[in-house]
Amino acid sequence: MTTNSPASVSDIRDIKPPVEIPNGWEWLGWVLGALALAALLYVAWRWWRKQQAQILAAPPVPAHVRARQKLAEALALITRPKPFCILVSDTVRLYLEERFNFRAPERTTEEFLHELQATPLLAGEQKEKLGEFLECCDLVKFAKYEPQEPELRDLHASALRLVEETEPHEIQSPASKSQSETVTATA
Repeated sequence: MTTNSPASVSDIRDIKPPVEIPNGWEWLGWVLGALALAALLYVAWRWWRKQQAQILAAPPVPAHVRARQKLAEALALITRPKPFCILVSDTVRLYLEERFNFRAPERTTEEFLHELQATPLLAGEQKEKLGEFLECCDLVKFAKYEPQEPELRDLHASALRLVEETEPHEIQSPASKSQSETVTATA
């Protein structure tokens, strides 16, 4: 007689799945994959460093050079007094801010000139000419004054003169000074 007791039913186990026998070459695939990933990361890192070096290598454009470029662009607007005066006055204000670290664009003309009088940033005559220049620009911008082209050219010339008078002068090293003297002597 056979008895089906609960203990004998739980005694039966299912068949085990097949055991994989490791291939001797499987590790080679993992190593090659890791090396390829490392090489890819290295190439990406080198490309990124090269891009950063190119960004850092480009010297910033000096404030006086940018101001001259903007003033040259302003000449294209000389037939339209208001946009011309806005561009020329904004260029001068931005130049003064960049050159002397003086907050010019954020102030009214009166505030700006009042604070400028207390600083040694510009000579007395330059401050006076700058005040006249900004007041003329304000007349065009806010009082709807329509100057003729000769007046606009005078405004442009005074802005350009201010930039030229206040631009930093490069100090020549003794080696470059002797080279320039040699070139002058041979010419």
